[in-house]
Amino acid sequence: MVSRTYIPNNRYSCNGQTMSRVQKDLSSSPHQGLSQPEEKREMLRRSATTVPRICVVGAGVAGLRCADILLKRGAQVTILEARDRVGGRVCGGFKHPKETSIDFLQLCQGKVNGHMVDLGPNWIHGTEHNPILDMAKETKTATMSWDGRQAVFDPHGKAMLDEEALQNTELVWTIIEEAMKYSNDHNAEIPVEKSLYDFFAERLQKPHSYENDDAESKRKRDTILQMAEMWGAFVGSPIQSQSLKYFWLEECIDGENLFVAETYHKVLSKAAEPALSGADIKFGTKVTAIVSKGDAQSPKVVVKTHTEQDLTFDEVVMTTPLGWLKRNIQAFTPSLPERLKEAIAAIGYGNLDKAYITFPEAFWNEPSDVSQSQPMHQPSVNPNVTATAAPLNQPSDSTIDPAHYPGFTLWTSPHYAESSNPAHWNQEAVNLAALPSPNAHPTLLFYTHGPTSLHLTDLLRPYKSPSDPEAQRVLSDFFKPYYSRLPNYSASNPAHQPSAILATLWANDEFAGFGSYSNFQTGLERGDEDIEVMRYGLPERGVWLAGEHTAPFVALGTVTGAYWAGEGVAKRILKAYGLGEDEKGGGMSRMVDNTGHSA
Repeated sequence: MVSRTYIPNNRYSCNGQTMSRVQKDLSSSPHQGLSQPEEKREMLRRSATTVPRICVVGAGVAGLRCADILLKRGAQVTILEARDRVGGRVCGGFKHPKETSIDFLQLCQGKVNGHMVDLGPNWIHGTEHNPILDMAKETKTATMSWDGRQAVFDPHGKAMLDEEALQNTELVWTIIEEAMKYSNDHNAEIPVEKSLYDFFAERLQKPHSYENDDAESKRKRDTILQMAEMWGAFVGSPIQSQSLKYFWLEECIDGENLFVAETYHKVLSKAAEPALSGADIKFGTKVTAIVSKGDAQSPKVVVKTHTEQDLTFDEVVMTTPLGWLKRNIQAFTPSLPERLKEAIAAIGYGNLDKAYITFPEAFWNEPSDVSQSQPMHQPSVNPNVTATAAPLNQPSDSTIDPAHYPGFTLWTSPHYAESSNPAHWNQEAVNLAALPSPNAHPTLLFYTHGPTSLHLTDLLRPYKSPSDPEAQRVLSDFFKPYYSRLPNYSASNPAHQPSAILATLWANDEFAGFGSYSNFQTGLERGDEDIEVMRYGLPERGVWLAGEHTAPFVALGTVTGAYWAGEGVAKRILKAYGLGEDEKGGGMSRMVDNTGHSA
């Protein structure tokens, strides 16, 4: 079930039962928006006896799921996609069955030395009633759990002893747990400017944090604060700007965080099948304006494209990323209501990118003189965060060979890369050589975020492609101070030098909104209400919003959230036209019953 046991100050009563804020959110009709008064709920359309013509803008996960639900009930669906592929930020390519000349594998999903990799999400967040996991199982997609071990390098490039790294990592996650609980318990009284980093600093100043307030204790505090900055790679923005007030919105579905070892390509193929076969998909079609006409009972929406073509529909579902909405707020006529514009502006939008660095051999994964610690102990109460590279909520029965180098490596505040990283941004990598066979390959997956992502985007801007030989050299030079500190590295050994680097540049991608994934920044005053306002959209104008930024609170910023958002909007449209709802299997409806308890 979805559990938020930490929010006694944000509870509601339903049928005599006490419900958490998130249970209340999930037990409402899909995506109606809790803050909207009853008189603003969408009404039945006057043209409910006709087949509705519905436009879905964007062929990402939200758009594909929305189209699937609508098509099952007989709606006429057109998908306008600016790219020449499906998937959006989920890149798991395949060939379009109708246009075999378009190689979606090449366009959408990367390969490094023949190894398939995801350019978008790598994770399935939470395993309790997660439809994405259901599809992974149905398609026999290989997923796996890491054993939780993490290697840590100090600011001077020296590897921490395994026991120290273990203790420090556990302390970081213990404080994150405390911050999650504090955010849930004290949301109303937390100042909007207070950050998660502030919470860490205060927590580490408590007298009982360390036995002695000496130089060693100060070094320990500094180390924990440096390690805490790894949070930025989970949400795409620095920990110093993570809102403590709305930190509770970062918690996600209960269960494990699974790494998609085989990539998302089969899951995406499964999700796209109904739309590819039943919808009219117009690839390479950039939407420039959305003009609402008619009235609430019979709206008409004109969609203008970059080819100066005007297309008219009964309803339009905008599944464009939050970053696109922020930059194209003027595209809507009439102008969006002020409250909706405020909501779009208020929610943060991160920069989260990847660099896959492949070597002729996984030199770091070979036995060395460094002993391996036991799998990291999992605290008894763990909030399941929207983690991208977290050694958290991983079960003890991991399929990882314990003799392998740890799955996660963190280089804290590197002071040994002044020329390439003068700001001392943390660096983090996942060891893909430790994946179970046959998916293992000699690759390090570096997650970059915030200023690092923007810096790399600037460095690569002069080159036509990240695969340009000079661009490859630039990337190698940037990451060399980190991979060169791994065990067994030899500068003179050609097998220890990168053979290929594949970098994402979402921060330079117009259709991704020049970034990736919603998040919650300091200064945010009404974060939960902002999500609900976007989620509600403008049904009275025939304009609806869907995507990971309009998901249930428990799935914001995830593939599952995008899937549920598309599903929720589709069900609301079907209800407006009296077309009923799609089957319940795989959707939100089976997560909680009408009392908000686990179904």
